[in-house]
Amino acid sequence: MSHTNPENTALWLNAKRADFTVAPAPYAAPRAGEILLRVHAVAVNPMDRLVRTIGGLVTPWLEYPFIAGSDVAGVVAAVGEGVTRFAVGERVLGFAAGADKGHRAAEGAFQHYAILPAHMAAPLPERLSFAQGSVLPLALSTAATGLFEADCLALGHPSATPQAKGQTLLIWGGSTSVGSNAIQLAVAAGYDVITTASPRNFDYVTRLGARQAFDYTSKRAIPDIIAALKGRRVAGALAIGQGAAGACIAVLGACQGNRFVAMANPPASFDQVPAGKGRLRHLVPTLARVIVGGIGLAIRARRNGVRTKMIWGSALLNTDVGPMIWESFLPSALADGRFVAAPEPVIVGHGLGAIPEALDRQLAGVSARKLVVTL
Repeated sequence: MSHTNPENTALWLNAKRADFTVAPAPYAAPRAGEILLRVHAVAVNPMDRLVRTIGGLVTPWLEYPFIAGSDVAGVVAAVGEGVTRFAVGERVLGFAAGADKGHRAAEGAFQHYAILPAHMAAPLPERLSFAQGSVLPLALSTAATGLFEADCLALGHPSATPQAKGQTLLIWGGSTSVGSNAIQLAVAAGYDVITTASPRNFDYVTRLGARQAFDYTSKRAIPDIIAALKGRRVAGALAIGQGAAGACIAVLGACQGNRFVAMANPPASFDQVPAGKGRLRHLVPTLARVIVGGIGLAIRARRNGVRTKMIWGSALLNTDVGPMIWESFLPSALADGRFVAAPEPVIVGHGLGAIPEALDRQLAGVSARKLVVTL
């Protein structure tokens, strides 16, 4: 029997630093181990902006035209060979791997039909909206990489019945997207969590499972956290946001246990680097700050007997951490309500054309929320 494939449209990046443009896209069939999703909601991440402005530096392997986006929720439109976890018509959230090495434009989130690796997707419970589901994938994957990968913190794995490990994890930046997921994952793995946030987000991070929250803007933050950790064994630290790594190094240097900082951000932000006019004027000093900042952190870490590593948020695509989170842990944890889709989504528009505006809004700053566009 013959049937015509649905028409697909995408938000394309046609060349390095080009403007995003909405245009037709091929309809791709899923290969073995993949699913095809009819996309209903996407969330935006800093990486989706940075791929445009500094993609040549951070993702030099990208081939253009390219489709950005990692966070997606929708309905399964087709399943590839060997996929038994999902059926056509099922509601799913998942990680779109289009920006990763060896992946293709059909795997970017910002289109009506996106291909996902089946081991990086999970059923979306009926009580959660597509927008709620879309906030999780990249933040969850980044948190899981930092916490569980062997070359990062290598913590014990999360479960439905966590056994207390008797260790405390420091999460600097608990109300961020990555922090919101890291708190929940660490608690589900049996760790005690202390975190930093703005005072207005203290209730939020403690609801997610943190035992104690500290104001990261306070001059007393570092000594107060060191005092709170006295007599406790640390499981390490997850550093999220500018300035977080240096603070975590200072804290862990005064503690007993795993003196390891997994870092989610480079030492300087590329946010102010434009794609067009004035690019080099901003890029050169930012690169210099990253290099000098990195050297400074390395010296401080060595002085404090602390090890550090940058997290690459999609490393779990190719390790056993991916299936451990997406197949073993998340489906039942979401279904039981043990794991919350956090932070809260804020729907900022509808249609692919609303995504660039959402990225601009995100650049202006968002707290304990995630910006979502529905399709």
